Amino acid sequence: MDEFVDVFVDAIYQAIGGELTAENMPLLNADQTTLLAYRILRDEVMDGGFVQLIHNGYGPFIFKNPFGKMMRQWGIDELATLLNKGHRLYNRHHEAIERECSDEEFMALFEQFSDFDDLDDTFVEHEEQWTAAVAAYIDDHIDRFATILGKEQ
Repeated sequence: MDEFVDVFVDAIYQAIGGELTAENMPLLNADQTTLLAYRILRDEVMDGGFVQLIHNGYGPFIFKNPFGKMMRQWGIDELATLLNKGHRLYNRHHEAIERECSDEEFMALFEQFSDFDDLDDTFVEHEEQWTAAVAAYIDDHIDRFATILGKEQ
């Protein structure tokens, strides 16, 4: 499933110049933006959890946009529920997590904000299932993610 999702993510990034910015975001539809948000969420949480995601500056993109609502619309209700829990913690702790810090101070954030541990564990336990659900959504709505070009006649 990862490879299937990656084909679409990679094509979207290629179409917008390799990086999602405020300038190129309007070029994408809601589903394409949501797919990139899922990829960012997955990569960050699988690498270093929600604390890393927030520290690396992705908290507003994930928690202050309708990403959780979109996950519910895509039928991934458990992830939407997890994001709601994460949003509450994000609102409570984001300023401390987002501040500039040394590597040692960054590592200490994981102990300081252990509230996120259960969310991290839940995400890791369900990542394959959720990625499969994302892939199924893409497959069922492929026209929202790709344009099929035919031969010119």
